[in-house]
Amino acid sequence: MIDKRPFNGLGGADHGWLKARHHFSFASFHDPRRMGWGALRVWNDDEIAPRSGFPPHPHADMEIITYVRDGAITHQDSLGNKGRTEAGDVQVMSAGTGIRHAEYNLEDETTRIFQIWIEPKTRGAAPAWGARPFPKADRAGRFVTLASGLPGDDEALPIRTDARVAGATIKAGETAEYQLAPDRHAYLVPAVGAVEVNGVRLDARDGAAITQESVLRITALEDAEVVLVDAA
Repeated sequence: MIDKRPFNGLGGADHGWLKARHHFSFASFHDPRRMGWGALRVWNDDEIAPRSGFPPHPHADMEIITYVRDGAITHQDSLGNKGRTEAGDVQVMSAGTGIRHAEYNLEDETTRIFQIWIEPKTRGAAPAWGARPFPKADRAGRFVTLASGLPGDDEALPIRTDARVAGATIKAGETAEYQLAPDRHAYLVPAVGAVEVNGVRLDARDGAAITQESVLRITALEDAEVVLVDAA
């Protein structure tokens, strides 16, 4: 089953400095049919104006993954962590018992990110933050795990949940595959380019909620960059 969610039909808000689209209910956007997908709770498509950003604010008991599509995001938090994450790279924050953080676009260009929230397996752990580069060339034609709480995903950024975040870059006309267990929920978004997922067309920034598909065959109709969450 593949439930296509066109970008133009997503909820959202325009705050001037922030243009946001929400694949699931978030903030003032509420759709009782879209409260999450398995353990996946939030997938926000954010455009952050130059020299602006999110001032310090708290989180608790959530795994928050930031995938930078364009530009860069600069992170600061109450644990003393600081870091700048560039396009194609990933940062993760395990909010745990509680953390305050700020996210700023300190660049002279618009920064575009996917921000993904996944429910943790257990609550009350110590908060943590981490980031690392994931060169797009390393993902050419195949999925690479970016963040994961699943056994065996030792090269990925760790998250405390029964989920995996993966990415692939696929040239036009080529196909990448992803194996999906029968009890899992996948959510897939092309960050760039149009693709077909088991014959269903997705344009850039469309979403697809997927279940009961044992193999996902993603064929690029244009040069594409794809992000996928595989969650319980």
